[in-house]
Amino acid sequence: METPDNAARPIDPAKPEDPAKPAETTDSADTTDTVVHTGIAAQNWDTASVEPQYRAAVVDLLGALAYGELAAFERLAEDAKLAPTLGDKAELAKMASAEFHHFERLRDRLSAIDTDPTAAMEPFAQALDDFHRQTAPSDWLEGLVKAYVGDSIASDFYREVAARLDSDTRALVLAVLDDTGHGNFAVEKVRAAIEADPRLGGRLALWARRLMGEALSQAQRVVAERDALSTMLVGGVADGFDLAAVGEMFARITKAHTKRMAALGLAA
Repeated sequence: METPDNAARPIDPAKPEDPAKPAETTDSADTTDTVVHTGIAAQNWDTASVEPQYRAAVVDLLGALAYGELAAFERLAEDAKLAPTLGDKAELAKMASAEFHHFERLRDRLSAIDTDPTAAMEPFAQALDDFHRQTAPSDWLEGLVKAYVGDSIASDFYREVAARLDSDTRALVLAVLDDTGHGNFAVEKVRAAIEADPRLGGRLALWARRLMGEALSQAQRVVAERDALSTMLVGGVADGFDLAAVGEMFARITKAHTKRMAALGLAA
């Protein structure tokens, strides 16, 4: 799921104070700014990129992110056609514009490190296109749930990875993952719709579960097909994740998904 400096922070689905009005907080991965970094995570790009395998992993990561932002721009622009009011249409158009701005930042960064942005994005286009084709919303509410749930799963994954990146790349990744406003906007609209017609809850809960399954499947597919990325996640690059850490990472992502479902008023 947007200007990095002023974007609204995502809501915290776990806040119980008022079930009708979710509060705002940061995502779990935001703790990357408070931990003490070591190894590659304590280095800047110029130092860390001397390692060819690490450089290749970062190029893959930025390429995947860049195509994801470009696809999000296209999807939000398309979903705006389903908006029931002009105000809703304008809100989605603003979000789409923010996603494109993020794409531009990633594209420019790839160029700055002497990488062709199109070549970096190409390996990830098919998987992301397949995901969006398989999860095309049938109506306005499904589109909102997808923007909130689907984009948040991807953001959680990238924030987890960002904790192990060099300081320059980490700052860029976290900046482009800043909330575009999807969270609060989607929660308000979906909650209001379910309150007006409780029967919608079951259908939208099933839809969100499907999104979770498809998103994790596509993420695993992308990582498995890219040696540099998979090596960085399971070990082989300094300070990479081991297999146990990967399992813990996906457990945290699943837990965050459950909280978001609660924020929407849906059963996980």
